[in-house]
Amino acid sequence: MLYSLLLPDLHVESVYDIDLFELKKRGIKGIITDLDNTLIEWDRPDATPELVKWMKELKEQGFAVVIVSNNRRTRVSKVAEPLGVPFIHQAKKPTSSAFRRATHQMGLSVHETVVIGDQLFTDVLGGKRMGFYTILVVPVAQSDGLITRFNRRMEKVALNWMRKRGKIPWEDQNG
Repeated sequence: MLYSLLLPDLHVESVYDIDLFELKKRGIKGIITDLDNTLIEWDRPDATPELVKWMKELKEQGFAVVIVSNNRRTRVSKVAEPLGVPFIHQAKKPTSSAFRRATHQMGLSVHETVVIGDQLFTDVLGGKRMGFYTILVVPVAQSDGLITRFNRRMEKVALNWMRKRGKIPWEDQNG
């Protein structure tokens, strides 16, 4: 079923609501995360203090992290490098190559890695197609760039279709 490739394994308000202990219990050792509207607003130039603290906590808990973004190198590096986090830019999500590169960089398997993002058609679809555990977060900004605005419209159609069929196990405030 196509909807199963768009349905995340978990839905949370923000990355800060992810239970890291639960991830460890699942055998998760690595995190592939989107950047824009997942970690920070798409138009924010650098990491927030809360994000800096969260990334430090991830490292202290032993998680490997790679930021995988469809955005340009200059955008992604400006956030990732000060955090000391490796990144893959212009990832062309939902294609699998960047996800494969990220797991290779971390030295982990798909089953030891989670994909976190704010979009169904890039992050969730890309992760599910390869068998990753996926977490969808509510976008941190109410606005989006042009391409993402189009994707959000398509997401709304898909979410409405899944909601009508009882496939969405969470409360959706954006529907």
